[in-house]
Amino acid sequence: MEQHISIHDLLSKVIQHKGSDLHLVAGFRPIIRVDGVLRQVDSYPELTKLAAEGLVFELLNETQKEIFIANRSLDFSYGYGDAAELEKARFRVNSYFQRGSAAASLRLLPATVKTIEELGLPTICHNFATLKHGFVLVTGPTGHGKTTTIASMVNEINMTRPENIVTIEDPIEYVYGKGKSIISQREIGQDTHSWNEALKSILREDPNVVVIGEMRDPESIASAITIAETGHLVFSTLHTNSASQSIDRIIDSFAESQQNQVRIQLSSALAGIVSQRLIPSINGGRVVASEILLATNAIKSNIREAKTHLIDSIIETSSDSGMNTMEASLAVLVKKGVITLETARGYVLRPDVFERLVG
Repeated sequence: MEQHISIHDLLSKVIQHKGSDLHLVAGFRPIIRVDGVLRQVDSYPELTKLAAEGLVFELLNETQKEIFIANRSLDFSYGYGDAAELEKARFRVNSYFQRGSAAASLRLLPATVKTIEELGLPTICHNFATLKHGFVLVTGPTGHGKTTTIASMVNEINMTRPENIVTIEDPIEYVYGKGKSIISQREIGQDTHSWNEALKSILREDPNVVVIGEMRDPESIASAITIAETGHLVFSTLHTNSASQSIDRIIDSFAESQQNQVRIQLSSALAGIVSQRLIPSINGGRVVASEILLATNAIKSNIREAKTHLIDSIIETSSDSGMNTMEASLAVLVKKGVITLETARGYVLRPDVFERLVG
């Protein structure tokens, strides 16, 4: 007889083990990611196709089931908790099919938005939170805290000044508490039918601050830049490895005939880029390493003139203005004894620069 597995039991284990993700795939035991490392939940058997489907469908209401079956994938958020021993927790869920079987990846979203200090983010993030307009981009691979970083800056705005903040998310991840600002959080599928529809109407909602959960295509990138150009503060994310790569990715997503105009617009609107990684620390857990680009006149000029290959050098020689390379950030963590030299080497983009800094 097949062992019954409850989705709530598994969600409890994620919280108890201080995990970040839960993976449900037929043919494997339930898997929890802790401090960036995947770990089997050994007390459970391998999931059969039927068991995996049962766990995924426990997360869905009837409407979501219909959409999931029709589209073969679905992004949504799921609230869980309230038991005396647990804080209320929310999970971001991507349910999908693989080899004809239902599967899911769940990301634990903390109940409260941590401050910039609590997350160990660069102090320059406080400066981004004081801006009235401009385009602030947070980049990095999946699972390296981009949304969390943006949430900390947005919540600082929320708690310190009266603004109208509008977010477009798929799905909503952090729920902001009452502060000095008005916050409207729009979830794709629940509050609006599509990214394009939400972005087209956003300026009619009189925002001061706009959060675009992820720039997925040229349309959302163009919208983000235009909204920032028109006097708003815009935060968004991109899956890239560095600031210079982020600029290239933005420009290259457009047709060649449009790229010169995009360079001009981006150079005008950009305020800064935070490119980050979560690095396993010696004492357990993970710490943030960040590359910081600030849109100085030199940076803006190189964007306009299509000289992004020079941007890394500008960042490296502009530490006095608040910029920082990923290599410098990693070197500081090594010298402080927070991460090992071997671990740091796995995250550097320019090994020669890093070895010079730690040598």
